[in-house]
Amino acid sequence: MFLEQALKQTVDLSRPLRVLDLCAAPGGKSTLIQSLLGADSLLVSNEVIRGRVHILQENMVKWGAANTVITSNDPQDFRRLENYFDVIIVDAPCSGSGLFRREPEAIGEWSPDNVRLCQLRQQRILSDVWPALRQDGILIYSTCSYSREEDEDILTWMMEGMDAEGCRLKAAEEWNIVETFINGGFGYRCWPDRVAGEGFFIAAVRKKDGGEYAAPRKLALPERVTKQEEQRIRPWVREGGWLFFRHQEQINALPEPVAGALPILQSALYLKRAGVPLGVLSAKELIPEHDLAVSTLVSPSLPVLSLPKEEALVYLRKEEIAPGDSPLGWTLVAYEGLNLGWIKVLPRRSNNYYPKEWRILKR
Repeated sequence: MFLEQALKQTVDLSRPLRVLDLCAAPGGKSTLIQSLLGADSLLVSNEVIRGRVHILQENMVKWGAANTVITSNDPQDFRRLENYFDVIIVDAPCSGSGLFRREPEAIGEWSPDNVRLCQLRQQRILSDVWPALRQDGILIYSTCSYSREEDEDILTWMMEGMDAEGCRLKAAEEWNIVETFINGGFGYRCWPDRVAGEGFFIAAVRKKDGGEYAAPRKLALPERVTKQEEQRIRPWVREGGWLFFRHQEQINALPEPVAGALPILQSALYLKRAGVPLGVLSAKELIPEHDLAVSTLVSPSLPVLSLPKEEALVYLRKEEIAPGDSPLGWTLVAYEGLNLGWIKVLPRRSNNYYPKEWRILKR
């Protein structure tokens, strides 16, 4: 949560920004970052480990924001986007000693050799992604490790080997966060006996070299929908400026202010998800995606079936629910004002379209 202070104290969040959360799974930092950014900013959430991308995507879908892109790339791939990002967050893989209290099994996995291995991995990650940060951009580095080798020594390595300037942060005295200063850099340690949380280290630096991003002359533009198709899509989304584009058979939407980033990112990275998938246009209708139902894009004028708690739990178990007097066709299911997903109302019954992989399995 101290990441919020690091961002607010080093970055002008009121202007459009390009932000990269490099090691993003499971998504707690990405959702926090997105909540701080303006609608004209872009957040790229990346996870290199393919087995962890699905939980990142699930949490970002549930967050519902439209100005996000999910990628699954090695840090070195971001070198292709030289000077592109205004902010890069690296919550680096570490030896995990800061989690000993919460996860006792982490104690058995810890060793001095693992600390050294993590330090080398952290240096590689930072070296690989540093070119993607523009001049005067901010890089925020964090770990959940107590080891100096992974914290202050990494900060020293950055200050000595990169043209970086340390950023001093303000922390309220009652937060009991310990500041460390070394070689011009400022680090912040959260000790679990002093704070309401687990062990954590964070530091922010400003890049002094580099320049501004220069886009390639030729980029493959996204396939826009036709005007007729857009007219069919518009009733499903709230008012605003959106780029509607086709990815294979799927129709996606991105806010116009960040839509220009799509061909740039596609030219350099593997994109897992861009904006909000809306659904598939059949000859008769839009078959909506679950992502649209839980997004901030969904139109407030669509029919909604509000359920009490017990019936909402029935829906979340992907069981059939009574549609009441809902009109035939696609209807949003909601609980206490929050959309849960879709049903399709048929004569005297309904089909439940809640994602089967998310369903509640236990009663």
